[in-house]
Amino acid sequence: MPRSQNKVASHRRRKRILERAKGYWGTRSKVLTVAKHHIDKAGQHAYRDRRLKKREFRQLWIARINAAARMHGTTYSRLIDGMKKKSIDINRKVLANLAANNQEAFAEIVKFAIA
Repeated sequence: MPRSQNKVASHRRRKRILERAKGYWGTRSKVLTVAKHHIDKAGQHAYRDRRLKKREFRQLWIARINAAARMHGTTYSRLIDGMKKKSIDINRKVLANLAANNQEAFAEIVKFAIA
């Protein structure tokens, strides 16, 4: 009985792996076994960093809000507490955007929340 090699499927599998490794440096993009390891590692980083990205953006928004709040004589925690007590429902992303791009609107929110 002749040996079956399954050439088409194995060629496609190798091609798909090397296609995903395109742009990697040196052997990482040329040799199948090395490329396979680096594709797996890249996938692990991508999975982890999709979650880290959310944390990092929240930290950035809080830092921007705090800096802008301090320019108006209060702190981040006092501002958020005042907003909760006055039932102002603006998320941190929008609040940070206002702090960076529309200082007048941010100042009005601070005055209303602190008063």
